[in-house]
Amino acid sequence: MNQTLQQSLSTNAAPQEQTSPGLWALAWRRLRADKVAMIALAIVAAFLATILLSSTGLIAADWEQETAVSYAPPTWTASSTEFIDNTAAIAQSTGTPSAKATVADNPLDPLRDVIKSLRQQEHGASNTVQNDYGIVDPLEKEMTEIRLAQAKSGKAKVTTRAVTLPFGADKWGHDIIKKTIKGAETSILVGIIAAFLATLLGTIFGAVAGYFGGRTDDLFNWFYSIFTSVPYLLLILSVAAVLQQKGISTIILILALTGWTGPFRLMRAEYMKHKTREYVWAADAIGASHWRKMFVHIFPNVSHVALVQVSILVVGFIKSEVILSFLGFGVPVGTVSWGSMLNEAQNELILGKWWQLVAATAAMAVLVTAFSLFTDALRDALDPKLK
Repeated sequence: MNQTLQQSLSTNAAPQEQTSPGLWALAWRRLRADKVAMIALAIVAAFLATILLSSTGLIAADWEQETAVSYAPPTWTASSTEFIDNTAAIAQSTGTPSAKATVADNPLDPLRDVIKSLRQQEHGASNTVQNDYGIVDPLEKEMTEIRLAQAKSGKAKVTTRAVTLPFGADKWGHDIIKKTIKGAETSILVGIIAAFLATLLGTIFGAVAGYFGGRTDDLFNWFYSIFTSVPYLLLILSVAAVLQQKGISTIILILALTGWTGPFRLMRAEYMKHKTREYVWAADAIGASHWRKMFVHIFPNVSHVALVQVSILVVGFIKSEVILSFLGFGVPVGTVSWGSMLNEAQNELILGKWWQLVAATAAMAVLVTAFSLFTDALRDALDPKLK
């Protein structure tokens, strides 16, 4: 009888031990119920996985390799034509053994005249030979000896250049799809890092202004008013012109210094609201310092606001980086991003070469759209009252 009573009591007490789900668990449940949000999250995750593989060198590591002819058009059906490397051609024309040399008279070979001169030398011609334009090359003999030495040392290689590629090539023969992946790595990393730094600055400034109030709040509001009074595009261009030094770190610094105003406004309001809550009074009663109350007690309760701000700023900063690079204030020469690709594409459009513009624009549009949809769903999941 006693055992039965104890079992019934333990069974009745079991449901009371279950704890209610927290904010993040409830938010994840709401996100999983939103099909559009999950599709957007999958697309964003695919982009992040791509840039992770690109940064580790597993994909698009050879994007600078000239794999095709200049402005090779995009096609999936046409066959590609291979061209033989000049060194191999020289080796064949001079009789130097080369297992891979098969063609020595390529009409697109910039050293075709040198090969012709070597053939003329074999037939007893003069050491000083004119090319097809009637111009005598004073360094022809020295350059010929260098190329012959490379051929004899076994460094003769065969390189191929495709006439067409699935997604086309740029002016230098770079594969557009690999270039787009490498550009995504630059643009997305700039957007993510700059968004975290801007949110960090805005959170710290907003916490100090909202918690302490008074003259401290007035001082930060004065800075906030100055930054928001200048149009955003003009502001980032002004800061970029002042810093002048081009580089990825400079772009991140520019975006972080100009993008903290949004998180500051929201975090200031949250701290002003939470500093009068009972749990903050309890922390003050046990002797907690101001900084501990701000970042140990209050911040976990407002961290979802900061997370939403990060996701919003990532989208805005990716577009800002593209604008800066397009206008020439962005990534340095030798670094590719979506903005630098669009900068090159504006000149290519005059020649009718549209594929680089389409690749960069399509990639940016898909990512920005997916990130925006996910950000809206995340904001609704963390704060259902906004619906």
